[in-house]
Amino acid sequence: MRRTIAILAAGTLVVAGLTPSAVQARPNDDERSTGAATTAPSVGLAGVKSNAAKQPAGPNPFLALLPDPAKADYVGWKNWLAKQGNQRAGLRAQQRAAAAAPVVADEEEPTGVRGGNDTPATAQRITGFGTGARDNPRLRILGTLSPERVDATEIAPNPEDDGAIPLAGETGVGATEQAVTTSATIGDGPHGSAGSGSGDFDFYQLTGTAGRTLTVDIDTPTGDLDPVVLLYDAEGSLVGLNDDTPEGLDSLLVHRFDADGTYYVAVIGFPAAPGDPFDSASGGGAGSEGPYRVTISTAEQDSDFFAVRLRPGDVLGASVEGSAAQITVYDPDHREVHGSDQDASALYPPNSPLPGGGNAVTEHVADRAGWHYVGVTLGDGMYDITVEAYRPGQQPRQTLFLDFDGARINTAIFGGPGVRTLSPMRAFLGRWGLTADDEDAVIDAIVAEVRENLRRDMIESGLNQRFDIRILNSRDHADPFGQANVSRIIVGGSIQESGVPTIGVAQFIDPGNFGTQDSALVLLDVLSDPAGDEASLNTYLTPDSDRIGFVGRAVGNVTAHEAGHFFGNWHVDQFNDQANLMDQGGNFPLLFGVGPDGVGGTADDPDVDFGEDTFNPGEGFTGVENTLGRIAFGVTR
Repeated sequence: MRRTIAILAAGTLVVAGLTPSAVQARPNDDERSTGAATTAPSVGLAGVKSNAAKQPAGPNPFLALLPDPAKADYVGWKNWLAKQGNQRAGLRAQQRAAAAAPVVADEEEPTGVRGGNDTPATAQRITGFGTGARDNPRLRILGTLSPERVDATEIAPNPEDDGAIPLAGETGVGATEQAVTTSATIGDGPHGSAGSGSGDFDFYQLTGTAGRTLTVDIDTPTGDLDPVVLLYDAEGSLVGLNDDTPEGLDSLLVHRFDADGTYYVAVIGFPAAPGDPFDSASGGGAGSEGPYRVTISTAEQDSDFFAVRLRPGDVLGASVEGSAAQITVYDPDHREVHGSDQDASALYPPNSPLPGGGNAVTEHVADRAGWHYVGVTLGDGMYDITVEAYRPGQQPRQTLFLDFDGARINTAIFGGPGVRTLSPMRAFLGRWGLTADDEDAVIDAIVAEVRENLRRDMIESGLNQRFDIRILNSRDHADPFGQANVSRIIVGGSIQESGVPTIGVAQFIDPGNFGTQDSALVLLDVLSDPAGDEASLNTYLTPDSDRIGFVGRAVGNVTAHEAGHFFGNWHVDQFNDQANLMDQGGNFPLLFGVGPDGVGGTADDPDVDFGEDTFNPGEGFTGVENTLGRIAFGVTR
């Protein structure tokens, strides 16, 4: 299934978080003929260009189960998280100064050479690092990335009109040239502000080869142009996007090709964008305009891998400074288990010891012993990697309290306006066609589902014999929240009451469960809206439904999803064939456990569990996440 990461609606740019695997479905021929915008199911969060110093409005999409993930600002959140991550890293640097010195390892592959340690199979092994009694849990790796050097050939500017895929200028890059450079102007085409006014765009055609890396560098020496670079495949699907450079000027796109084929670079002036990349007149209005110089190149990147030994349950964290823009972890089977080109460490709880800051941050909870591999790539020159390993947060028994009675809570911790009072779950029963007499049965069903997802499945996995969690609820137990090692999930309330526009939201993402007193919300207004919206349970309820069973299972799954966050999980891909309790919003029948008949509460409904799945492609991570293993080892005693 195609998925929309950045929505280019009505020719106006709304910027979203993109990774090399993220794609946007282009309109079909009928849509293009009517000028309709693409509205494919979405996993990205769209929003206007953001100020990195300002926190975007609304709940953080990394932490929230949003009714429509396409409406939030991933770019703004990533910029804000990077700023917060650097501040957090600065505070932790003071703590590190008092800690024991790390093991220091120098890369053995000579500068200017590639191929010596470019894969997990050829990784440079490092000893003396780890969580064992004789090991040092801190490691510093110094090395150099040496990508292929290419010289750019000067080519003539494209003749106008070059504002769409069929009109793109041929660069020869990837076929007859490795790199070209030229000068051009946004605004001099027939659809610039001096022409039709719909917006001027410049398209460049090139050939991509799987495994090679494309770099598009824009320089604007004069004028008012605020450039944005888009990358399309031959079908018109958006596979890459970048805005400002790390220095906040001009634009730089770095993209590793996953497949051979013809690709198209589009240079546009913010905020104008093509509503249809096959139609040069599809913009919604002229944006910024002016001259620019562009260099387009493809080259072989250098990657460097280093092997470290981990024990089951070890929590590995790593960050990179210097030239490298991407850092990753591979498991003993040489599978990528967390690749990152960003710093989201600000989502960790304050007492998490994991590192952050720099260009990119990664982490992994090891579910077995053996060599694991830390790798860096996408850079040219020296880098400095910080690697640290910890045992999971040690504590007496972790308690999870499910609060069905309503609560007074400061929703500012979720991006809300402050202290609010939330209605109890029973206030929503009638919206599902249930009565007050059904309350106990619904609570029983929700608690049973949460126990199965967060306790029984973990124990039956056999991964960690020390796994332990106690699950209490407000009907049967006194409220223990505020005591040590008690986290809570409030099941009740609405968007209007909370001031938080979401279905669910957690306070932190905590690999290793170092913070053990967290909060989360599961709001019930969207889940109980009238039938029609896929996020409402009523859409799947019919006279054939076991209403109590379905409501209990679906709300229990959403509740387990939020607990999954503060026990260490990120969102996974909700549009692949693998149902997972950490699926991001946007494909709710999968998360709710609706069977092939499309009706909830019938015999064909599947059991949705934690397990292995790919990271959500819109959130900037790559690889396979074991959402069960992270909880099984994080919640331990």
